[in-house]
Order: sequence, then C-alpha cells, then structure tokens
Amino acid sequence: MKSADWLVLISTLTAIVLYGVWKGRRQRRLEQYLLADRQLRWYTIALSVMATQASAITFLSTPGQAYVDGMRFVQFYFGLPVAMIILSITAVPIYHRLKVFTAYEYLETRFDLRMRAVTAVIFLVQRGLGTALTLFAPALIVSLVLGWNLQRTTIVIGALVILYTATGGTKAVSWTQMQQLFIALSGMAVALVIAVRSLPIGFSDAVHVAKNMGRMNPIDFVFDLTTPYNFWSGLFGGLMVALAYFGTDQSQVQRYLTGETITESRLGLLFNGLVKVPMQFFILFVGVMVFVFYQFVAPPLSFDRAQRAKIEVSPYAAQFHSLEREHATAFAAKRAALLAGQPTGSLEKRQAATRDAAQKLILKNDPKAGAETDYIFLTFIIQNLPTGVVGLLLAAIFCAAMSATASGLNSLASTSVIDVFRRLVWRDRSDHAYVRLSKAMTVFWGVFCIGFGLYANRFGALIVAVNVVGSLFYGTMLAIFLVAFYIPRIGGTAMFYGAIIAFASVLACAKFTDMAWLWWNVVGCVVGVVAAIVLQLAITSTSQPAA
Repeated sequence: MKSADWLVLISTLTAIVLYGVWKGRRQRRLEQYLLADRQLRWYTIALSVMATQASAITFLSTPGQAYVDGMRFVQFYFGLPVAMIILSITAVPIYHRLKVFTAYEYLETRFDLRMRAVTAVIFLVQRGLGTALTLFAPALIVSLVLGWNLQRTTIVIGALVILYTATGGTKAVSWTQMQQLFIALSGMAVALVIAVRSLPIGFSDAVHVAKNMGRMNPIDFVFDLTTPYNFWSGLFGGLMVALAYFGTDQSQVQRYLTGETITESRLGLLFNGLVKVPMQFFILFVGVMVFVFYQFVAPPLSFDRAQRAKIEVSPYAAQFHSLEREHATAFAAKRAALLAGQPTGSLEKRQAATRDAAQKLILKNDPKAGAETDYIFLTFIIQNLPTGVVGLLLAAIFCAAMSATASGLNSLASTSVIDVFRRLVWRDRSDHAYVRLSKAMTVFWGVFCIGFGLYANRFGALIVAVNVVGSLFYGTMLAIFLVAFYIPRIGGTAMFYGAIIAFASVLACAKFTDMAWLWWNVVGCVVGVVAAIVLQLAITSTSQPAA
C-alpha cells in the first residue's frame, strides 16, 4: 500500500470513530443509551438495519461467490421482502405497544420467565459467536492478502468498535452505520467502474461473455433440497431466515425498536425489503464483472497468497509450477478465443481442471486450507486499483466489519443487561447504574469477540459462514415467536420442550443428511410449532379431570 492509501484508510476510520463518540455523548438514561430515546427516523432505521446485515463478509465473500458460482446467491434473499411485510404487520406493533427493550422481554409476558431466559441465552450464544466471526473473518483475509499481523488487525478493528459503541450506545451505532454503509457501497461502485473500464470490450459484450460462461444465472427453479441456492430454498428457507433474523434476533430488533413511532419502524423495515435484493444483486454483479476482467487479465492460479507461499517451499512446488505453466497457456488461448468471438467451452474446462488440480495440491500440502473465494475480490483490489482507491476499498471493508460488529456488541450488551442482570441478578438499580453496566458489558463482549478470533486462529479454524451458524438456531427461535404471536393457547411448558425437540431435529439434519442449510430453518420452525401443539394437547388432556 502507498502513503495515499494509508492516509485514506486511517482518515476514514478515525472520522467514523470520532463521529460515533461525538454523536452518542452525554447519555445517562437506559432508554437513551440502548434505544436512542426511541426517536430515530425511518431512513436512519432502514440504513442501520441494512448495515447490520451487510458485514465485511458480505463485501469480501459475495463477489468471490459470484466469481465462482454466478448470481445464484441472490435467491437467498427472495423471501426477505415478504418477511419485512409480515414483521411490519405483527412484530413491530407488539414490541412498540409493550415498550420492550429486547424481543425476549415479550416472551415472559406471553409465556414465562423460563422461555425468556432460554431464548436470551440462545441469542447470546449464537450472536456472540456470529459477531466474533464477523470481526475475525475480514481480519484474517486482510492480514493474509496484505501480509499484516492477524492479531494486531483483529485487535485494532475490535478496539475501534468497542470505543465508539461503549461510549455512544445505540445512537452512535445507528448514525455511524449510515456513513459506513455509504462508504462500503461507494467503494463497491468504484471497483465496478474500474473493472468495466479496464476491459478490452464494451459493457454489453462483458455481460454477454458472463452469460455465455454461466455467471448470469440469478434464478434456478429446480427444486432440490441439497442445493442451497434455488428459487424454492430462497423463497421458503430465505423467508424463515429473514423472519427469524429480523423478528427474533436482538441485533436487528434493537434497530427498529429505536423508531419514534410504529410507522417509522415499519417504513425502515419495508425500505430494507425494497432495497436489499437490488443491493445484493449489485454486489454479486461486481463479482461477475471481476470474473470477466480475469478472462482478459491473467488471474493467479490460486488467489490465496498465504497458501501459495506455503506450497512454494513444499515438496509439491515443482508440480504447482507445472500447473501454473499449464494455466498460463490455457488462459492465453482462451483470451484469444474470446477476443475473436470463438467458443471457449473446452478451454474453460481445461483451465478449470488445472485450477482444481492446484487446489487439490494445496489441500494435500495443508488440509486446513479453505476455499479461495474470500480472497478473490481483495486480490483484485490490491493488484488493479489505483493509489488512493485501494485505501478507499480497504476502508469500506473495515467500515463494514465495524458496522456489523458494533450492532452485535450493542445487542449483546442490551440482552445481557435487560434479560439477565436487571431481571435476575442486579435488580432495582438506577438507570445510570444500568447504563454503566451496559458500557461494561459492551467492553466485555468486545474483548470476548477479539479473544475468540485470536483463539480460533491458534487452532487453525476456518472462516465459518455466519448464515450457516445462524441457521442452527433461527428455526427454533422463529418457532417460539410464531407460537407466541399466533397460537395463544400454547403455554410455556409445551413451548419449552417443543423448542428442545426443534433444535435436536436441526442438529440431526446437519449431521446425518445432505440437506442444504437454508432448509434447516424450515425444519426447525415447523418441528418446533408442531411439537408445541402436540405437547400442549397432551398437557391439556392429562390435566382435565376424568368424566
């Protein structure tokens, strides 16, 4: 990186942190600190909701996903607009009417304290791990590509987030997320323009090349339970994920609990439903154009620089160099064919076979090596963008990491204080005491996430997709809330054991079947609701006196 890149990166991050600290200053009341006094407007809520979901993993991995697999991933979001409508009608007015701080407060009113505690603990476990991965994953990728120290990168990102999140609370998180999302999307737009302008062909020809090579494939109507990305898994599995994430996960619920009115919160969610699919399509399209770029500019045989360095000093170095020569020959022939308008199918298969052979060598040399998709977009940025723009794109990645991490820490702190300490441990204290405790819990969870990242690295853990981790829990969580909203006759005992059965069924699907992870959400939700109904019928029948 050049001096100008460092200047852009450091200036952007410093401005974001200082703005967050300033925006959230002088907060002494709990409602003010955790919910921004419930005074935020719909556009702030909408952008905060979008930024919470769009972590650095989104901006790093999604273009790489499109590079390898095309546009199919956009189907994951097909159920999201429907979910936003459902939640706007049901969850938003209930949460606002009860004036809750967390989604789990409602469950004590509807069921009992046990259900509130169980769901709060489930949230703390899955969101704690998810936030740690949200922080650790981009730090790992950036450190490997740029040669930075992983521990220092993780600590720096985490410390910056802790500083303004603990200082400014929800208000600081929501307002900084507006700037962070704008920077991230602006950086993606710049990358798209540079990729297209660097091509020796026009834009429409580039789209035609992508289509012919199987990358413009946004919709697949084939029904297949083992495939995570098709129309049906996106519509039904994606709907369940969106309902659970936006309706039961405090990291999102807290965003729209800050709304001044029910209308403001509803507009924030509905705007997210309207914009999210086009935004994701845009990010994937950037990855497709990067793919087209590398049809005319020679890509490395492996985008994972760290693994290339390892294999260079391994017994497989000679084989890898031979594959590199084969790769270069196939690329040159394919590039010439593309420019001449000739078919490239056989050359594409030849090049893909070479890349597969190289990946097998890398795995043989290091069995813990992961997929290289996470490194594709960052490699493109570093190698091809001009000075200053590299700093902007890195700032965008860091902003996305900070944004999602800040929401996670904020929600973890609020759930810890409201559902655990204030309800069970440290009752009847002053608002200011709970604000101080909330700041302390923000620091605690921030240190936990940093420590988990460092711990995971020492054991060679791979980056785990946050959506997959969430899908282990979201179906069960959604079942609990759907029963709470729509089936008033089911009590806490039936729902408690129904939730256990639902979670066990998801674990069984994950361990013993080839079912795609999006369908786990459907299984967990359906099993949880049905089990609760059956158990409640059994409880009711046994409690009735004999005739």
